[in-house]
Amino acid sequence: MTVKQYYQDAYMKSFQTSIQDQQQDESGWYVVLEQTAFYPIGGGQPHDTGTLKDKRIINVEEVNGEIRHYIEGPFKDISGVFEGQIDWERRFDHMQQHAGQHILSAAFAEALQYETISFHLGKEFLTIDLDVSDINESDALQAEALANRIIRESRPIETKWITEAELSDYPMRKQPSVTDEIRLVIIPDFDYNGCGGTHPRSTSEVGAIKILDWEKHKGHIRLQFVCGDRVLNQLHRKHGLLKELTGVLQAPEENMVPTIERMLAKQKEQEKALEGLKEVLLTYEAEGLLGKGTPQEGYTLIKKAYSDRSIQELQKIAQHIVAKREETIVLLVVQNDQKLQLVTAKGSSPSVNLREVAQKVFPLINGKGGGKESFVQGGGEAVMSREELLETLVNQL
Repeated sequence: MTVKQYYQDAYMKSFQTSIQDQQQDESGWYVVLEQTAFYPIGGGQPHDTGTLKDKRIINVEEVNGEIRHYIEGPFKDISGVFEGQIDWERRFDHMQQHAGQHILSAAFAEALQYETISFHLGKEFLTIDLDVSDINESDALQAEALANRIIRESRPIETKWITEAELSDYPMRKQPSVTDEIRLVIIPDFDYNGCGGTHPRSTSEVGAIKILDWEKHKGHIRLQFVCGDRVLNQLHRKHGLLKELTGVLQAPEENMVPTIERMLAKQKEQEKALEGLKEVLLTYEAEGLLGKGTPQEGYTLIKKAYSDRSIQELQKIAQHIVAKREETIVLLVVQNDQKLQLVTAKGSSPSVNLREVAQKVFPLINGKGGGKESFVQGGGEAVMSREELLETLVNQL
């Protein structure tokens, strides 16, 4: 088996070889084999994994023309014959996904003249980037239907090595990126594409293709889909979720959307009512603080330290107080976990500039804030207690 042939025999699950070299680089220990069936990462397809004798192959890369098989640790003895075992479940999944990508990209090109400009095969789903700025559901379903028809027709998937001079003999979907020996993956009368990846012998082995979603990405459309056994995995997972939701909602699948819409509408009503009650409670709280002010020279001071309160609540309390009593200055401090926050406000009578006061205090808590002469808010680190921060504000007045 030559180095080139590892591209061709996608169905090889095990093979025998010898080790030419064993080295270590920044990624770990690796071996270079005389012959290999392990596919290295490239062309949008992940690498194979498996075992070489008693060690796991955890990564395979082509570096400077040599195929490096990264292993868990070095072999003590690299002489003799070694058996390589491909992780077949992973290999066949990649074969289904990669062939499915060829079929779907060709379907978009044939049905809609949408060209694929990039491809990625991930652990759960695949993506292709289409050279269009928008797509609708009708377009997606049209291409998906054509792709699945090609799969059902069980067309052969052929591979062939050609030269650059022979390219003109084939209706290529896009020009290959290599110019030496070119490996074609051919679905007769449908797709002719230069590719070094692993593929099954027939479109029927792809099983099915299902488009999941799409989004705009850098001026193009990034389409997410799955092929083969991943379609069944998606169906199983989503059916399980639907089954669980029908139990929780006590509604059949066909009534799930209106049931959830009613629940969300009811939740919004309850949240609105709750906000109204919170406003009433904050008003009562502010009224209670009005009676606890202490007279100072030129103003009445109202101060309080809180814990686990939102700064928005403190804002509303302070604003209510100064709206009721124009001679007041309000200092409110709250500690939430390791964060200190403050709100200061004043009515129209006091001559104190609260922004100047706060700017002297913020550095003491490694904090910052903003506002105007009559209203300032901000926060910082809890390097002192909330009571100490409150007294610091008072002293700065």
